Amino acid sequence: MFKIIKKIALPWAVSGKMADPEKEADFEKEADSVKEVDSDESSSDENGYYTYMEGVGHIPRDIYKHVESNPLGNLPRYSVHIVIQHLILFITFLLLAATGLPIYFSDLFWAPYAISIFGGIDLARRIHRVSAVIMMLGAVYHVATILGGTLWKVLRGRFDHKRTQIPRLKDLRDFYHDLRYFMGLESYRPKMEKFMYKQKLHYMAVMYGSCVLIAAGSVLMFPDQTAVLLPSVIGNIVPEGVLGTESYSAFFQDLVRLMHADEAVMALIVLAFWHWVNVHFVPGRFPMQWSFLTGKITREHQIEEHFLEYLNNLREIPAERDYMKRLLEEKGLDQLASEDPAASKDPAAVRPSELSRIH
Repeated sequence: MFKIIKKIALPWAVSGKMADPEKEADFEKEADSVKEVDSDESSSDENGYYTYMEGVGHIPRDIYKHVESNPLGNLPRYSVHIVIQHLILFITFLLLAATGLPIYFSDLFWAPYAISIFGGIDLARRIHRVSAVIMMLGAVYHVATILGGTLWKVLRGRFDHKRTQIPRLKDLRDFYHDLRYFMGLESYRPKMEKFMYKQKLHYMAVMYGSCVLIAAGSVLMFPDQTAVLLPSVIGNIVPEGVLGTESYSAFFQDLVRLMHADEAVMALIVLAFWHWVNVHFVPGRFPMQWSFLTGKITREHQIEEHFLEYLNNLREIPAERDYMKRLLEEKGLDQLASEDPAASKDPAAVRPSELSRIH
């Protein structure tokens, strides 16, 4: 099925800068120049190997094996706001875990040694609370950035939900085909957007975990206010006598203390065994992926895992278009594509205005 990319999100969303109006007008003139010569189905479909872009050529699905990549990143990935917010979350979470877990598990043999690193339990508590406040301010900063940036683009008609963390049915299809790829049943990974299914799952996990930690931590930080507020609130929900002789406030304090510690342990495990492994330790990324500091992604990585976002970048970045066209010519790949029956089905036979981007 032939498809066309009609909408693009403003480069400001990934670079943190306003787009050049003149260049933006030039991009608009090329709105119908990007066409896909296949579906986003399994790459075992012979038509799924090439993607045609007018002015560039037929792009093979495995072109990432031939490109040059700067380890620090070639293409825009995150805005400066996201880079700052990630650093805030990263630093504060490690401080919160390092100070909070020894206090919670103070009866274990290693806890006194961990607490002594921070100058004793009193100073450890202060560091924990200050870090918690900074983490909450970072969360507010993140929400303001997402809402403000989205509103700014919606008002200008440039919002593209496909380039956001919003879950879609396509993510399920991508997961299915990606699983088949890793099992050796498909030759190539699916063509995925700027944020793939793994990143959306992780983002939702971070949002959930942050809400639990912030809510439970706030109750623990202000126990007196909670003790006054809870009886009147919970008393209208939980029938009297259900908790036995224990007061509502005492029960809730025990509950949130358990929630706070358990969520912190789970988040630490996810960070170490999922996030770091998937982002930094996988083949091709080890020992580190620098996107979290530079805000950029390597060309190889984007083409392999975020192919549809790479097509967006080809539309938005003339220098990248020139690079890809030159690479295809140097490697003779576009000539091979023109001789391939699968790629010879001319997409120009269908008017661009009749095509739709269904993925």
